[in-house]
Amino acid sequence: MSVLPMAKMMILFGAFLAFSAVALGSFGAHFLKNRLSQESLAVFEIGVRYQMYHALALILLGCLYQLFPEMWFAWAAGCICLGTLIFSGSLYALACTGIKALGAITPIGGVAFLIGWIFIIVGALKSS
Repeated sequence: MSVLPMAKMMILFGAFLAFSAVALGSFGAHFLKNRLSQESLAVFEIGVRYQMYHALALILLGCLYQLFPEMWFAWAAGCICLGTLIFSGSLYALACTGIKALGAITPIGGVAFLIGWIFIIVGALKSS
């Protein structure tokens, strides 16, 4: 059985996000630890944590899509990718720059996450 291109892309992007979450977590723990306030470091760590959760979700989505090639899973993957970039990215930028206005962008990423999870639920219900 060959891997579907969309499934492969989901797994690869999920693995890249997981890899970069580990790298960013290490960067935060070692390099930023003495350069950021405790509050900013906590914000950065939330970004890392949500990035890792959703990286694992993308890998799972790739496996689900391989078994049940529902477009709902592809749409979920798109929302999760977008959510990770906006949610975690805005938290990284907020923590490192201190520009509070960046926090206003974060909920957009959170909504993208929620929509992605709804698409996963719908895909699971519709798959045969």
